[in-house]
Amino acid sequence: MEKTESYHFDLLKKELVATFLKTHNAPKNIEEWKGENIVLFQEDLFDKVKGKVSEKWFYTYCKKTPDKLPRIDILNLLSKYIGYENWNDFITKKEKSRAIPKKPLLFGILILLISIIGWTLVKPKTNEFVFCFVDQITDIPITKSHLNITVLSKTESPLYFKTDSLGCFRYKTTAEQITFVVSSPYHKTDTITRRIVSNSNNKVRIASDDYSLMLDYYANNNVKDWKVRQQNLNNLIANNAKIYRFYGNDLGVEVYSKLNFIQLISTPTNTLKKIKILDKVIEQGKIVKLKFIVQ
Repeated sequence: MEKTESYHFDLLKKELVATFLKTHNAPKNIEEWKGENIVLFQEDLFDKVKGKVSEKWFYTYCKKTPDKLPRIDILNLLSKYIGYENWNDFITKKEKSRAIPKKPLLFGILILLISIIGWTLVKPKTNEFVFCFVDQITDIPITKSHLNITVLSKTESPLYFKTDSLGCFRYKTTAEQITFVVSSPYHKTDTITRRIVSNSNNKVRIASDDYSLMLDYYANNNVKDWKVRQQNLNNLIANNAKIYRFYGNDLGVEVYSKLNFIQLISTPTNTLKKIKILDKVIEQGKIVKLKFIVQ
């Protein structure tokens, strides 16, 4: 691949990540994306531009350094996903931005000095928000699993964090107010808005998700009556539910039917370890989409 082609394709991948991170949580480096990230990207690509790329394509062109550019139809598809008409439109606009003439060096230094002095004189105060999350009923810190935190801003793209080992989250900003969304497979999603009052810990109570707790109970606890377990799971999951099992170490994703999933977690076996829920979607009182991993 020529240097110019490589430069433009690297820019394309960076903007793919930026576009995807507006609505999803994933590493900022596309080479670090794994099975779940790739599946969510494929779904988002199809939802927005009605096109697909295979997992093999992703590994060839995004996780490695390719020898040549992808096909032009794929480049056009990805360019459209990030807001351009096609690949040619993407290259044209990027080249125009590179061609903008630079200001004289002396003038640039003067502007920089003025900016530094101005910033020093009017530097805004930095506020540190600290939140620790507890169960709404038991008031016990939520530490068994990390909560996903999405910080919202009116002027910038969302920022993504996770709670620490103590179930807490810290965030520094010059703003007097913070708004964020807290979520996890085992808790109900909630949007929190708080103003800065002090630098002490601010306790936030989060409600558990009954569907996930029920599914976790039937999957990972010693229920003696297997028929009862199967019936309860059957009532909990929709008939046409989309169920995905993720494997570690980039081994891929396996699709399960409702019947196969129920058989997996309701059959006594010494080899089955703990099942961890990664994500789920509830519609009309039923689980219609589920992602899990066997640890």
